[in-house]
Amino acid sequence: MAHAYGFRPLTGKDMPLLARWLAEPHVAAWWGDRETELKGIAESIDSISVEPFIMELDGRPIGYIQSYDPHLEDENPYQDQPTGTLGIDQFIGEPVLVGKGHGTQLIAEFVEMLFEEGAPRVIIDPDPANAVAIRVYEKVGFQPLGRRQTEHGEVLLMAIDNEEGDDEE
Repeated sequence: MAHAYGFRPLTGKDMPLLARWLAEPHVAAWWGDRETELKGIAESIDSISVEPFIMELDGRPIGYIQSYDPHLEDENPYQDQPTGTLGIDQFIGEPVLVGKGHGTQLIAEFVEMLFEEGAPRVIIDPDPANAVAIRVYEKVGFQPLGRRQTEHGEVLLMAIDNEEGDDEE
């Protein structure tokens, strides 16, 4: 059965759901302290540099995804990326939906949306120990650019470039 995936802007009403997801062991293992993450995500609702979304599967919320512009954030370690590059972070919050291929499809569709909006490149920075996430990103088409030290520890910076460029369809 084909699933319908979607993205809707995060609102304050979503915060209890995010709090529950951030407490799930499969999310907590790779995201920071729940209260710190919740505060940052809540602040992103009105941010100019971050766009937060709820990922939906067949109309119901299943996870969180955000895009951010590293060039609009002070001291972002990825300001060496081409102008217009957007970074993404995400997780599937519902444990029963992990490992079923939804992440690959959701990320691919989100990246395509960012490319349609004009992003020349999308980057992602998993923990090098998160082999499952890295495999998902590789399936989507992300290529490793190398390891970096950030304020959150060592990451594997990965990128996917918009092959369409400025071509009109």
